[in-house]
Amino acid sequence: MSEIVGIGACVLDTLMTLPAFPVEDTKMRALDVTQCGGGPVATGVVAAAKLGVKSGFIGVLSDDSSGQFLFDDFVRYGVSVEDIDIKSGYRSFTSCIWLNKQKASRTCVFDKGNLPPLTLSNKQKNSIKNAKLLLVDGNEMDAAVEAAEIAHDSNTTVLYDAGGLYEGVERLLALADLLIPSEEFALAHTGEEYVEKAALSLFNRYNPKAVIITRGKKGGLMYVNGKYTEYPVYPAEVVDSNGAGDVFHGAFAAASVRGLSLEQACHFSSAVSAIKCTGVGARKSVPDYQTTISYLRSNGYEL
Repeated sequence: MSEIVGIGACVLDTLMTLPAFPVEDTKMRALDVTQCGGGPVATGVVAAAKLGVKSGFIGVLSDDSSGQFLFDDFVRYGVSVEDIDIKSGYRSFTSCIWLNKQKASRTCVFDKGNLPPLTLSNKQKNSIKNAKLLLVDGNEMDAAVEAAEIAHDSNTTVLYDAGGLYEGVERLLALADLLIPSEEFALAHTGEEYVEKAALSLFNRYNPKAVIITRGKKGGLMYVNGKYTEYPVYPAEVVDSNGAGDVFHGAFAAASVRGLSLEQACHFSSAVSAIKCTGVGARKSVPDYQTTISYLRSNGYEL
C-alpha cells in the first residue's frame, strides 16, 4: 500500500535544449531533444518514490503512445500504477518545453488533451484512506476535493502544490494541511504586494498547519503560527530547471512521511530540487535519500 498518493496532472514533456531563445519566424537547431514524464503531482510522486517512500498515482491515462510512455515511466521509477484507469480513444496531456541554455530558463507550451475527468472508484478511495499523505495540484479539481475530504476523515495529510489559479481553487485551499504555493500564486490569489503578507493572508484565510511559499532562485518562506522562517536555495550548476518546483513538493511529501520537522523538510526539499536541476528531465536527476543527506551536510546543514 502506498504511503503517498497523488491526484493531478500527468504530462508527456518534450524537452528541447536550445543555445538561446529563438527569434520569431526563424529556424534554430536544437542542442538536444528528450522526452520524459512531467506534471506537478505525477513528478512529485516519482520524486517521493526515488527518495524511498512508497508512492502511487491516482488518475486517468490514454492508451495512445504518450499515455503508454507515462504509464511505463511510473513503473520505471517504482510508482504504483494500480489506481490508474486506462481509457481508449483519447489524446494525452502533452507539452513542448524550450530550455534556454544561455539563461538557464524554460518556456512551456502545452496541450491538455481530451481525457475525461477522474471519477474516484471505491478502490481509489481506499488507497486515499490508507495513505499517510495525499498530494494534489489543482488539476482534476472535483476528484481532488473529494479525495481531500476523504483524507480529512481518515487522518491522511493533504499537501497542496498550489501553482495554478484554477476555477474553484478555494475549495481545495480550504482542505490543505500543508499549503505550498509558488510566490506567483500566493501574491496573485491574495492580492498582496509582499510575500510575507501573502503567507499570513493564506494562513489566516484557510487555516492550514503551515504555509510554505516557494520563490525559485530566492529560496522560500515558511509561516506557522506567527513565525516566519526562510530557507535557502542550495547551489547547483543548473542544466534544466523545469519541474524543480514539482520535485520540491514531492520531496516535502516524502520528508513529511519520514517524520522530518517542517523546517527540516524545507531544507531537504530545497536540496533535492537543486540536485534535480543538474540534469535534464524533471524525474531522472532526482537523487535518493542518502545522496540528499550527504549533499546537505556538504553545504553546512545537518538534519
